[in-house]
Amino acid sequence: MSPFPPGPRAPAAGSSRRRTRDAWPRVAALVLGLSMLGALIGPASAAAQASVLAPAEARTGWVWPVTPPRITAPYAAPAHEYGPGHRGIDLAAPLGTPLSSPAAGVIAFAGSVAGRGVVTIDHGDGYVTTLEPVSDAAAIGREVEAGDVVARAGTGGHAAPGSVHFGVRKDGAYINPMLLLGTLPRAVLLPCCEG
Repeated sequence: MSPFPPGPRAPAAGSSRRRTRDAWPRVAALVLGLSMLGALIGPASAAAQASVLAPAEARTGWVWPVTPPRITAPYAAPAHEYGPGHRGIDLAAPLGTPLSSPAAGVIAFAGSVAGRGVVTIDHGDGYVTTLEPVSDAAAIGREVEAGDVVARAGTGGHAAPGSVHFGVRKDGAYINPMLLLGTLPRAVLLPCCEG
């Protein structure tokens, strides 16, 4: 007797169509199950983010760190914790632009990291925000309210010149800041060309 299972047999006449038809519900269930599993364990999936966040309406008091806000690079969730992505949003902020705390909190860090100025604010309940590159950052330990100026736009880092990176972590995991801010304010069309 062979220790290996028997190889595939040729289907009986007419049974191939029936097997294919009978397999579809199992395939659909498998695909649905895998997508649900991915949503549950994927660190950057929308479902995973929703599970750690209250609805945006409940996050009252959050404001844009730059006004008027104009996103120059959107959030791009990584496939896994160490995968490539963009763990925040970049906002247009010419050098010297005042940067505000997006919510009430305490300045947890203000200093240089890899040659660029960074300010980090602990908002409690597991929420921590970071703005970079910055200059003239507020002192560590200072309590701030939403809208208080905590730094000015600086230079350096991965953000394009004339922009600032705005990152948010919830219990140590990066999330899309847009979940806390709700929708982007009404768009204003700007002229594209002279002539």
